[in-house]
Amino acid sequence: MDRELVEFIQDSFGSVWSLEILLALHREPGRDWQPEQIIDELRSSQAVVRKGLEELLAAGLILVEDSGSVRYGPSSPRQDEIIRQLAETYRVKPGPVRRLIVQGPSEKLRTFSDAFRIIKD
Repeated sequence: MDRELVEFIQDSFGSVWSLEILLALHREPGRDWQPEQIIDELRSSQAVVRKGLEELLAAGLILVEDSGSVRYGPSSPRQDEIIRQLAETYRVKPGPVRRLIVQGPSEKLRTFSDAFRIIKD
């Protein structure tokens, strides 16, 4: 995987569920999904889907309609291309993608968050 894809994965997904939700929406980019439909599609729980959708919205990867439905909505053509690359990589080699997500945020994000830690003398 190239560095840009690795950083995107680490920075965009707090869980594998978030990735699974995004990929379900990506497969049908013009479809408006109700959260209950995503729960059924992925055989997941309401709490997991709600948290995943919140993460994806914060990352600028989905759009939420006034009706509460959601759909695939990358914030740029480049982001759309990275997500296409991610979908293909995950289809062929899901293990490495999952490991990147489970490992947590990138070093860049860790460094940023460490700047706000209070250090005791």
